[in-house]
Amino acid sequence: MLILIAMMPVAGWGWARWIMEREESYWPSAAGFSLASVSIAVAFCAGLYAEIVGGFRHYDPKLMRIFGAGMLLAVVGLGFSIMGLRQPNPVRWHAVGCSLGMIAFWFLSAMME
Repeated sequence: MLILIAMMPVAGWGWARWIMEREESYWPSAAGFSLASVSIAVAFCAGLYAEIVGGFRHYDPKLMRIFGAGMLLAVVGLGFSIMGLRQPNPVRWHAVGCSLGMIAFWFLSAMME
């Protein structure tokens, strides 16, 4: 959970930089950052959903699909982020950091389940 809390300001800072320094030549980093941000949103919404419904059963199929989708988004985001490292742009390190952070989050969340 601490990883998710740490990823939120990093993502916010990255979105602010992306909006302020809008360039068109860094689509791989932008795609990786966007996918990592969606992974953060999935984790946050899954937590809210769990609070509303009273939690998940052990190895609940819905929870396993959420873990799979979140991890897939983060891994694909990392792939795009790595491709975007070749050229300097405002979100290249945010994309890599958020993707790696979310991979760690999903892995540790699955381990604790």
